[in-house]
Amino acid sequence: MSFEHSEVAVLGAGSWGTALALLLAQDGGVVRLWDRTPEQIAALIAARENKRYLPGHPLPANLQPTESLSEALLGASCVVVAVPSAAVDMVLGRATLTPSADIVLASKGLDPETLELPADVALRCAPGHPVIALSGPNLAREVAAGVPTAAVAASDDAAAARRIAERFNRPTFRTYVSDDRTGVELGGAVKNVLAIAGGVADGLGYGDNTKAALMTRGLGEMARLGVALGGKRETFYGLAGVGDLMATAASRLSRNWRVGHGLGQGKTLAAILAELGQVAEGVPTAQAVARLAEKLSLSLPVCCTVADLLAGRISPHDGVARLTENRSAKTE
Repeated sequence: MSFEHSEVAVLGAGSWGTALALLLAQDGGVVRLWDRTPEQIAALIAARENKRYLPGHPLPANLQPTESLSEALLGASCVVVAVPSAAVDMVLGRATLTPSADIVLASKGLDPETLELPADVALRCAPGHPVIALSGPNLAREVAAGVPTAAVAASDDAAAARRIAERFNRPTFRTYVSDDRTGVELGGAVKNVLAIAGGVADGLGYGDNTKAALMTRGLGEMARLGVALGGKRETFYGLAGVGDLMATAASRLSRNWRVGHGLGQGKTLAAILAELGQVAEGVPTAQAVARLAEKLSLSLPVCCTVADLLAGRISPHDGVARLTENRSAKTE
């Protein structure tokens, strides 16, 4: 299937949106990259490079930055949403889409107010459009550099999932399909929370044993929550679950890991976020997951401990102690 003359809109010119725009531009078709910050678009146009979020990767001629949302969406058969999850509602609420446009959700989080996944927001804001979640172990800098990786395109619409998988497939970007959109999106959201926990353990100087235990138990929490919300357990043991968790919780490129690492080293959350200069989705998502745990009466101790740590209710040392204190023996 050829998409040579198709037009694609990527909404969000952070590191992830820019990396996906670069990937999609490889087939030679027109890709328009929009951002809600006019200064960011002006900088992209002037430098032909995202010097702020993804330096070292020049924009090809067919990748066209624009500050006009309507211009970005004009004729687009594929709309990739790569804004922070809390902004999906605002962006799609303003969007006028081509009637047959596919909406691809590349945002990874939960709305902190409504507790909706990005695809749920898209279905509400743009009813009638195919909605596909794209997730997996995909660090933006590595995708832009052509490091081999894999992702999952998930939708209730099997044809739409396959269509997007074909659109994104590249020699270094293998895209699989899934019918478990909820599970794929939830894996992408919760792994950010768990990556913060992994960063805290590293920042405190604990060893691999501690981190492996945290991530393994956290993965169980991810699956528990996912099944409660209608996802499939096996999804969390694939690319969008354990795969994404392995990449995000281990890499120094991960913003969420860096948040946790900074907290473990004694830095304040405000100072860490100011240093990052970008959204770390795990911060608001942790509070959303904690609220879901209470709402659904689920035991999610790792995620809820991260939420308490981010809210300043406990210290990093107290958080680890809470999770490792002596308890009665349980079946794993």
